Amino acid sequence: MRFYPEHLFILSNSHQILNTLLIFIKNPELGKVKTRIAQTAGNERALEIYLKLLRHTREVSLQVDARRVLFYSDFIDEGDDWSSQDFQKMVQHGSDLGERMSNAFLLGLIGPDDKAVIIGSDCSLLTADIVETAFAKLNDYPFVIGPATDGGYYLLGMNKHNSGIFKEIEWSTESVFSETIKKIEASDSKYFLLPELPDIDYESDWEQYGWEIKETKGL
Repeated sequence: MRFYPEHLFILSNSHQILNTLLIFIKNPELGKVKTRIAQTAGNERALEIYLKLLRHTREVSLQVDARRVLFYSDFIDEGDDWSSQDFQKMVQHGSDLGERMSNAFLLGLIGPDDKAVIIGSDCSLLTADIVETAFAKLNDYPFVIGPATDGGYYLLGMNKHNSGIFKEIEWSTESVFSETIKKIEASDSKYFLLPELPDIDYESDWEQYGWEIKETKGL
């Protein structure tokens, strides 16, 4: 497991009981985001849609009462619209998505009473109320999960780190959610199920669900 102890030191310094919101994003670069949308809409339109999803994710995150840690896919952008006053910025580390998420949860679950929730930037219908519900349910359940209509999940929360639920998963497939549930159940743990929501993977998804995002200028 690739892990950086200095990050743990930063988050654990003067530690108190916290809810930590972990946010995974891709650096928004032309031709590198929303590639399935780009197949039908073109790279520029795909980037435009992803920037709107980033804006929505940021606005939702700012409404959540939690420590917010933003994980970039490739590099930290200090000049973007994710203010360092509101988000601690890091880079994702790990050999695959599962290891990267597991490492992120290690940073969010430092104390015995901590709770951590991870989200991505693909869900146009995600709300702050859903995220707050996830944190609240972690008082009674070891895991909280929000299934996506494509077979993955748009949110995962836990109150104790469990690296096993990230192992031997075929990521970006329709079996991610079901395989994760099997691993949670195999550990004799309970979980709370959030409402099923769609991810924006294709141009048709945006046409159906993207209208929920407020159209404004800027990022």
